[in-house]
Amino acid sequence: MERKIVLKKDLLDAFQKVGVKAGQTVMVHCSLSSLSFVCGGAQVVIEALMESVGKDGTLMMPAQSWKNLDPSSGVHWQEPREWWQLIRDNWPAYDKDITPTNTMGAVAEMFRRWPGAVRSDHPARSVAAWGRYAEYLTKNHDLSNIFGDGSPIGKLYELDGYVLLIGVGYDKNTSLHLADARANYPGKHNTVESSAIMENGVRVRKSYETLFVDGEDFDRIGQAFETNCSVAKAALGNGTVTFMRQRELVDFAVRWIEKNRK
Repeated sequence: MERKIVLKKDLLDAFQKVGVKAGQTVMVHCSLSSLSFVCGGAQVVIEALMESVGKDGTLMMPAQSWKNLDPSSGVHWQEPREWWQLIRDNWPAYDKDITPTNTMGAVAEMFRRWPGAVRSDHPARSVAAWGRYAEYLTKNHDLSNIFGDGSPIGKLYELDGYVLLIGVGYDKNTSLHLADARANYPGKHNTVESSAIMENGVRVRKSYETLFVDGEDFDRIGQAFETNCSVAKAALGNGTVTFMRQRELVDFAVRWIEKNRK
């Protein structure tokens, strides 16, 4: 495939074409590398997003640091089992100002540190947000309620927000976890996770019960959603920008999960 150069004006044009407008609240998932060469990198992507939603808009991105989970959950799959206890005992406690994201991409990593951005307190599944509703979206991110109603993703639904996929597919679409939390299906179950946090000034390893999440069918859900519902798309570099109403996606996904999951 021939490599293409993406300029800031190309980003602005693509966002406008799919329907991003001033005042909207938008959850963004982005793979910079999938677009080919973006002149200015993550910085211009964030600038273009902010200019698109304007001063009255809001942006949110995943800021997950999921390696701060117990090694038994598989997050340190490259390390030998005999190291697990050492990892448990020594992994740094979550600090929302310092802790880096894990595999969320260059745009999300820069965004969490952007002036005016705020980050939620969940030690493994945080989000970062900027703009009008940033404080509302990120506050009180309960340990056990990662993706359900009342979580940042649930609050996005309350605000009738949008999802923007930049060069990524539905397997990266965190909003589908809200549908997972709402749907009823036979295999639905909870699990116990643990993370290193600071509690009363002391590092502790905190255990918490939460919904077991599994996104293996998210691409199938996305394909069905695009067949049945309105989704806006635009080419951008070597990738695609996809834009949708989060409520429409979540409501559809709940029905799909209840019909298809065992």
